[in-house]
Amino acid sequence: MSLPTIGILGAGAAGLVTAQVLLNDGFDVQLITRDSSPGGVWARGRVYPGLTINNVHGEFRFSSLPMAPPLKAAETGGRLTGDDMCAYMETFADTFLAGKIRFRTEIISVQRSSTGAWQVTVQDTQNAAKEVLIFSHIVLCTGGCSNPSVPAHLSPESATVAGFRGPVFHTSKFRDNLDDILNVKHVGPDGIEEDASIVVVGGGKSAQDVSAYLANAGRKVTAVFETTDAMLAVSTPLPDFIRKSRRFLHKTWLGSKIVHFIWNRITSTSLDVYSVPKDSPLRNAHSLFWGIRTNDEGTYRPNSFYALVSSGKIQLAAPARATGFGEGNSIILADGRILPADAVILATGYSSSWGDVFDDQTVEELGLKRHALAKTFPHSTWDYASLANPPASHPDSEQRASSIYRGLVPAKNIERRDFAINGAVFTTNNGYSFEVCAHWISSYFLGDRMRLPSSAEEALASAERNSAWLRKRFPDMLLWANESSSSNLAFWTWPQLVDELLEDMYLPSMRSGGNWLTWPFKVIDLKEVASLAEERRSKRRGLELLELSLSA
Repeated sequence: MSLPTIGILGAGAAGLVTAQVLLNDGFDVQLITRDSSPGGVWARGRVYPGLTINNVHGEFRFSSLPMAPPLKAAETGGRLTGDDMCAYMETFADTFLAGKIRFRTEIISVQRSSTGAWQVTVQDTQNAAKEVLIFSHIVLCTGGCSNPSVPAHLSPESATVAGFRGPVFHTSKFRDNLDDILNVKHVGPDGIEEDASIVVVGGGKSAQDVSAYLANAGRKVTAVFETTDAMLAVSTPLPDFIRKSRRFLHKTWLGSKIVHFIWNRITSTSLDVYSVPKDSPLRNAHSLFWGIRTNDEGTYRPNSFYALVSSGKIQLAAPARATGFGEGNSIILADGRILPADAVILATGYSSSWGDVFDDQTVEELGLKRHALAKTFPHSTWDYASLANPPASHPDSEQRASSIYRGLVPAKNIERRDFAINGAVFTTNNGYSFEVCAHWISSYFLGDRMRLPSSAEEALASAERNSAWLRKRFPDMLLWANESSSSNLAFWTWPQLVDELLEDMYLPSMRSGGNWLTWPFKVIDLKEVASLAEERRSKRRGLELLELSLSA
């Protein structure tokens, strides 16, 4: 008997591996994406020159398909580029999902009908034709980097009103505007063309990638930011037992001192790799320990953002905040400075991708929206010495809790088993995490025996407790990350998260092996989860045989 058709909203990494797992389990699937090729943020039309990611070869792939070595390993220090990820996602889709992806299709709305089926209204981006698709289940895989967030005072419309004459666009449009930005010129009062001044607003990974690309192309670049991302860098590549192992913290006073000494040392030595001066704005960065805004630079690269800043090829206007455009060719900073700007590129992040496709009624029915914490957890709940003396954060009245159980299912809807989310858990190893999440979702939809909350109330209480923990572990990070990319923050602790998901399915966890002493340093490899589908089928058959024998 064929199983129902599942609508997968989004064809990025999470959507692709979820579709593959569901297909293997007997479901029919249809993926929907506005892009013209698979990959989501790695789709061919969205990756841009100079884009590198924080993962090295072997860290961002799926167990069923090996990844070719990076094309520019020497240039990137072994880092994967946007082009590497694009090629891998296209190969994965061609190999496992031929005919299952609906491209160039905008999702207009998602609603549950009176019969319980899901109605997804879509529109063809080429001819504007609308259609209503019907699905038995939905997996939301739109991720957190689909909808650019552009402050109103820095929008192209504000630039026009202010009389700014140069191009203004978000980094998500960098590829589309690349030729224009490389050809922009500054025309002086005497009519002579000079090198243009390009201002990049933002201190995160996209801002750094774009700034570095333009500086390497010989353009004058100034980066404007208040606080930049933390940075990891080493003089020589880290061995796998450090780079690809598990992390752990200590509860004792001594353990706390060791933990903070290690993190402070990592921060210091990372900056020293690039000879960052003590008074450099690059040191005004988010904390490696207390935050999730971290970029892994790997080994020293002379063409990287940090090296280009050190050599004077990228200028910094920091700490500073851009407040608007000046007439002609300038951008105004909050401290009163006026920077020459013939073009402005906005690396100002992304907003949630969920708000545009769900109406208020569906959001309320599902329980998708963040909410104020209903319960205050005592300080002693997580009495870790290493978490004493956290940085200042916003008050309780401004904090919000996720309503998503495990980062995968809206707690309010957990008993219906017809809606799930993949790709909203913030981790440092998306390939491994997305794949295990996909198996969890498939077991959930199949009605497999799982370790689940007994009620929506219990699921919500668990989600609230996790949100309270995240607020303590990563102060204010839930306020920074949009909700479609932060239903859970398993940044350094993603191995523990996937172990919990495996245990939810009553499957063995801690698969990298080792004993109590060596386990934290064992290399984690995707081959550990390559057999999950068969393990789940075997367990399902075993339970069916048991039920038959008991009923005989």
